[in-house]
Amino acid sequence: MGDSKEAGAESPPAGAAARGGLSLLSQGESEEPSAQGSALFLGGNEVKSRAVVKYSSAPPRTAFARLEEKTDLKLPPANWLRESAKLGPAGTTILGNSKKSKPFSSFGMAYDFIDSVGNDVDVVSDSENIKKLLKIPYSKSHVSMAVHRIGRTLLLDELDIQELFMRSSQTGDWTWLKEFYQRLIDQKWQRKKKSKEHWYQKAILSKFLYYSINGDGAAQPVPSAAEQQESSSSDQTNDSDGASWPAPFEMPSSVSEDPSASSQGLKNDFVRNILWTFEDIHMLVGSNMPIFGGGRYPAVSLRLRDNNKPINVLTGIDYWLDNLICNVPELVMCFHVNGIVQKYEMIKTEEIPNLENSNFSTKVIKDIAQNILSFLKSNCTKEGHTYWLFKASGSDIVKLYDLTTLCEETEDKYQNPFTMPVAILLYKVACNMMMKKNQNKKHYGTIRTLLLNCVKLLDKSRHPQIIASANYMLSELFQLDEPKKEESSESPLNENSDESYSEEEEEMPDSDENGSYSTSSDPSDDNKAVAIIKSVGELSVPEKYKSIHQIRPSCTFPVCHDTEERCRLVLSYVLEGLKSVDSSIKKESDLPAADPNTPIPLKYEDDSTRGGPEGLEKQMALFLDKMGSLQKGNYSSQSGMIPGSWQHKMKLQLILKSSKAYYVLSDAAMSLQKYGRALRYIKLALQSHDTYCCLCTNMLSEVLLFLSQYLTLCGDIQLMLAQNANNRAAHLEEFNYQTKEDQEILHSLHRESSCQGFAWATDLSTDLESQLSVSCKCYEAANEILQFSDLKSQNPEHYVQVLKRMGNIRNEIGVFYMNQAAALQSERVVSKSVSIAEQQLWKKSFSCFEKGIHTFESIDDATNAALLLCNTGRLMRICAQAHCGAGGECRREFSPEEGLYYNKAVDYYLKALRSLGTRDIHPAVWDSVNWELSTTYFTMATLQQDYAPLSRKAQEQIEKEVSEAMMKSLKYCDVDSVSARQPLCQYRAATVHHRLASMYHSCLRNQVGDEHLRKQHRVLADLHYSKAVKLFQLLKDAPCELLRVQLERVAFAEFQMTSQNSNVGKLKTLSGALDIMVRTKHAFQLIRKELVEEFDQPKSDESTPAADSSPSLNREEVIKLLSIFESRLSFLLLQSIKLLSSTKKKTSSNTEEDVVLKTNKQIYSQLLRAIANKNATLLERIDILLHLLDQLARGSGVL
Repeated sequence: MGDSKEAGAESPPAGAAARGGLSLLSQGESEEPSAQGSALFLGGNEVKSRAVVKYSSAPPRTAFARLEEKTDLKLPPANWLRESAKLGPAGTTILGNSKKSKPFSSFGMAYDFIDSVGNDVDVVSDSENIKKLLKIPYSKSHVSMAVHRIGRTLLLDELDIQELFMRSSQTGDWTWLKEFYQRLIDQKWQRKKKSKEHWYQKAILSKFLYYSINGDGAAQPVPSAAEQQESSSSDQTNDSDGASWPAPFEMPSSVSEDPSASSQGLKNDFVRNILWTFEDIHMLVGSNMPIFGGGRYPAVSLRLRDNNKPINVLTGIDYWLDNLICNVPELVMCFHVNGIVQKYEMIKTEEIPNLENSNFSTKVIKDIAQNILSFLKSNCTKEGHTYWLFKASGSDIVKLYDLTTLCEETEDKYQNPFTMPVAILLYKVACNMMMKKNQNKKHYGTIRTLLLNCVKLLDKSRHPQIIASANYMLSELFQLDEPKKEESSESPLNENSDESYSEEEEEMPDSDENGSYSTSSDPSDDNKAVAIIKSVGELSVPEKYKSIHQIRPSCTFPVCHDTEERCRLVLSYVLEGLKSVDSSIKKESDLPAADPNTPIPLKYEDDSTRGGPEGLEKQMALFLDKMGSLQKGNYSSQSGMIPGSWQHKMKLQLILKSSKAYYVLSDAAMSLQKYGRALRYIKLALQSHDTYCCLCTNMLSEVLLFLSQYLTLCGDIQLMLAQNANNRAAHLEEFNYQTKEDQEILHSLHRESSCQGFAWATDLSTDLESQLSVSCKCYEAANEILQFSDLKSQNPEHYVQVLKRMGNIRNEIGVFYMNQAAALQSERVVSKSVSIAEQQLWKKSFSCFEKGIHTFESIDDATNAALLLCNTGRLMRICAQAHCGAGGECRREFSPEEGLYYNKAVDYYLKALRSLGTRDIHPAVWDSVNWELSTTYFTMATLQQDYAPLSRKAQEQIEKEVSEAMMKSLKYCDVDSVSARQPLCQYRAATVHHRLASMYHSCLRNQVGDEHLRKQHRVLADLHYSKAVKLFQLLKDAPCELLRVQLERVAFAEFQMTSQNSNVGKLKTLSGALDIMVRTKHAFQLIRKELVEEFDQPKSDESTPAADSSPSLNREEVIKLLSIFESRLSFLLLQSIKLLSSTKKKTSSNTEEDVVLKTNKQIYSQLLRAIANKNATLLERIDILLHLLDQLARGSGVL
């Protein structure tokens, strides 16, 4: 504020253009001296003073004319009372009432320099008021001023009690203040008339100034009222003064947008506005003092003095302060006796405090200024209140009253004429700070306080526009699209506090140390006063009151702990704004009837002149019609709002704000999994948006983006409701609940629209299919909005998200129809043909999958496209299974339809793998697709093997196809990668090898002739049996399968032995078969372990088996396999004994063979006894077998 860059010309403030055509000074014609902005050292005591002209309407300075001695000033000059460019406005107003401050002069300045109010400047006032305050300890004159606080700025205006009471007598206004004044201050109040001497002095000064400008200016007559002689009666002057006081302020809507209108007395009509820094006090001051210059004297002030009357202290202070404020270095004094000019005298500004009979200390003046400012700031704490600083004539006591509180005790609390200007200023300061809110969010608390106090001052019925606008700005302070960042919230603000600012000085009245002013209840004191200065002499004591450096507003923004609290605050302000707008709209019955003789003006506009917005509106209408939500003929307000009116504009903004708040609330509820509440909020958001669309005449693309986002969220909510059907009752309860605030906002919306535009999207259905369908429709609508408004290129991230959701919901619906088809299939028991219902469900499911795949491919989402291709493959398998069951119980062949659908499934799985490209893209999806593909090949091969289509194909061809399918299944079955699916893969691979081995074993039994082919089958069977055993041995939960494979290997060995002729060959084969028998020991150990666990497990504990990863043992199968094993083992042992015995007879004794023979006989004997024991339990039989296998392994050397 004190930077040198502010010196000289300034940029025009807001509103300056409307100030009677006054022009700003350019740098070259600055009327201020070159020393502007420098510190002046005056009266021997250093006092820092700096003045920067912010605005000036004065013409370039000209030199004054030094009058000849003996010039008679009582005679009027030729140009007297005529406008003069050289003298400026002072020429015509020197006898008028601008010398006296107008009641709202500080407001006029504040409106023009709104940037300074509330933050940078301590005081805004007329220079006359500043001088009057600083002269209080020296003067016996009365002081009466209105004080208002805006932020840290005080606005001071003269409160002319005589003027007010004259008006009260005529109009009845201010009667409450008049009664209060007479009761407590001056019981015998009467109008004091000004003396003849007063008017004589004013007239002679006016004539002196006109003489001093040489009279050669282009003089023009002024209005007749100003051409009155100095003898004009006081009543005439009083009338003109009275006109500056408005009635209790009532501002129509047409005026409210220009609160600085001169018709309200709020015009800034000072010749210059100066930013004056006096010590550490920053003041915005208005001054009309004429300044002359040129030649030897670049800037001087001109004064007229009666030579017979010495200059007193009051006059000296007056002259000194005027020169300081305007930064004028010299004073020219013209002395006269009875109107006859005697002499001129030049006095430097810094010498004025040392003039004879006018000695005063500049340091004391500084102390007075600081003390008065501290006193006012410490006690004028309530923003928006009107305070009255009063000192009676001849009294040493200064009292401060809160007129707002006194006025509220009357019947009409809006009688205070300052209410409206203060409210407007609060509003304008808040507006100005809002424009810069993004630059500095620490001002949010201050803006909020300004607006709350503005609303508190205004009558809702009289000023709906300002109240609505203030509430809208309050709602704008809270960020809805990001988490709240508390930048200035060291201490939370008390929401219910009536105080605008909390300051340390507010408790000063109770301090003994600074007890010069108090709110004492002593009967001698006025208990209605807020504070009292008991003696004006104390103002001269240095630092009697606290330093103004510590008087700074501390206003914090309310801390919102969560999103819902923040949104609720926003909606409360929106509701108040809507109420204000609605209350201002006249009902249809109140509107004047149309005059049949007056044509209705119609505005035509060429379509070619309209830009994009109209196209958007047309496309929006088509879109709403397509969605089934277009309300025919409803494109205007139902309440009678006129498009373009302030009500229309404001309601649009408030409605849009409410829709955003409800959207954020819905999103927050969604994240908390409160889906019923989320649907209720998004319904309110869409109802608000629907009303906006009905009222809006110029659709913005930003608003369409909001709608796309709302519909996207609505789709998410409907999908989650579909997936959480088990909590439907709780969701329904949340959905139907509604706060009073929400009801009132909805009521305001219904004044304009039926709000049914998007009802289809926000119904809480109990039908799963309906919910999924609505969700899909929401996403499609959101996407369509992005398409026709070309928002997809501007918001690529949102566009991709919408398409992903579209692909996902189509997958969900496809899976839903697929599961329904599978359910129908499971219910169909004996039917020989696939039902039409099943086929319809297949078509619906396939269509959804296809659309979803296309959607994901359009945004290059390979992973999700692969998942949908995988689901399509699964659908093909369900179709194949349906045809598998269509043949009934007698069916024994693999049908062509099954083969067709399984091959289609394979194609889709292969497409999915191609879509992914490599496993690195998404390993989990890649593994899943591989598994499904392996399963498909395995199922197809198994069915062909179990239900061979021998009526259509040769056995060899079938075997070839089964073998190829099984090998492909193995190819896509990853047994090596460690994962949760690895045991499944190992089991699958083992089963494949087992089936292939069984197939080749069967071929070998049935094959006759081609020895080469038989050998090949023998080798393949042996190979696959070996691989199957190895894989089954890796698994802990497949002992039966392992045992079965081993038994088949034994059978395979027996079959080979039948074709052998030599005993040596047979013995070798038998030895291999017994070796296989010994190796089944691992399988029996696993079976025994499971039997023991089942036996030890308490019967009451039913949860443990379910928790176990391995399936429970099939006892019947174990018994069956055990019987087969015992039978084959006894057979092999018997054959071994026979062969060894016959060999022993023919050949000499072989010790090794003798040992084997003896062992086999013992084992065979024990086995026969065990088989014969029918009372043995399963566990006992297994224990005996394990014991026998141990013996067999030791006796034959087989491990």
